[in-house]
Amino acid sequence: MTTQVGIAERIRTANAEFMARVGKAAPSLVRVRRAQEVIPVLTGRTVLHAGPPITAERLCGPMRGAILGASVLEGWAKTAEESARLLDRGQITLRCAHDWNAVGPMAGIISGSMPVFEVRDQTSKTTAYSTINEGIGAVLRFGAYDPMVIDRLRWIAEILAPALDRALQHLEGLALLPLMNRALSMGDEMHQRNIAATSLLFRALAPALAKQSAPPNALARIMQFLSENDQFFLNVAMAACKAVMDGARGIPLCTAVTAMSRNGVEFGIRVSGLGETWYVAPSPVPDGLYFPGYAAADANPDMGDSAIVETAGLGAFAMAAAPAVAGFVGLASAREAIATTQAMSALTLGPSPHFKIPALDFAGTPTGIDIRRVVEVETTPIINTGIAHRRAGVGQIGAGIVRAPLDVFQQALTAFVERYASPAASPGGRS
Repeated sequence: MTTQVGIAERIRTANAEFMARVGKAAPSLVRVRRAQEVIPVLTGRTVLHAGPPITAERLCGPMRGAILGASVLEGWAKTAEESARLLDRGQITLRCAHDWNAVGPMAGIISGSMPVFEVRDQTSKTTAYSTINEGIGAVLRFGAYDPMVIDRLRWIAEILAPALDRALQHLEGLALLPLMNRALSMGDEMHQRNIAATSLLFRALAPALAKQSAPPNALARIMQFLSENDQFFLNVAMAACKAVMDGARGIPLCTAVTAMSRNGVEFGIRVSGLGETWYVAPSPVPDGLYFPGYAAADANPDMGDSAIVETAGLGAFAMAAAPAVAGFVGLASAREAIATTQAMSALTLGPSPHFKIPALDFAGTPTGIDIRRVVEVETTPIINTGIAHRRAGVGQIGAGIVRAPLDVFQQALTAFVERYASPAASPGGRS
């Protein structure tokens, strides 16, 4: 009994350390860099992808399409057909983005020439990277790879990224948590709704952008692109949350989830006290609203690294702050959005020290998903998500919510008990 009590106390201490690290986090957007300059694995024909590791033969349609597009962009092949042959022969290497301090929405493909946001946590010194959001419509993250997509990616790399980098260097970086908390109070949850956060980012960057000397009409196109892309901040939020969660990795006996991610085939989680191991199960199909002409039969199973925002207490965990997004993801009312946030409190270690919800008397969003609590109550985290068509290039066909599969938490808890060999690590209440 003494040993059990001692380990239970150590678990509480470990989880308190997790929340303390999250509370001290101070991520800043510092640079926009060429991916191969800062992600050393991006040599040769290598791409990073969203979700747990996966092999080429198991790729879903949208992710496969995005890889073919990246291959053409990098000049490894001239056509998608040539790219497909490279991929099928094993001549394109696939690596999990999370393993290389990076995250990407939907397919999440990152190749060497792509520019990435660089976010640095000033406290833990962790650094995280994410691609620049391409906008809506036919985009690489949904598996599109036609010439228009490739041309846009080249413009982002050649014109937009250098301008953003110069602006950030002029500002000496941009602290993200104050901006994100303000956006939360303005109706964003920073997964499916980023209008306020994008506007605040635009407002911060615009003076520095305007001071630059740029090619004719370049500044006008940059401003137009940013003003028309309501989801532009999503990728920044993902990198910020990745930096925060990576700063809380590797705490022995900690039962908090540090990553949730999907590759369109499998859903995976990582746990602070269990290192870099992925616990995976089949990725579910989201439940939501479909654009006209589409139905659940057209949907790809959930994919993307964007669930890192839920891991940090945003997205569905902050639905009470974003009533406007409730209908978009298929919820019946703002009251149901509030209920979603409140339900997630039962799964977490405590309220966020950063993200406050006005509608809940400025209570912090539920943060620190506890694998023991999930298994105990048999209720899994909810994630806000876009819905991709099964076929590459069709794009987004709806939006909704998805529940993480219970099996991944059960696997993680079993592994936790085996590693730490104590009944005290089994379900039985919040620590």
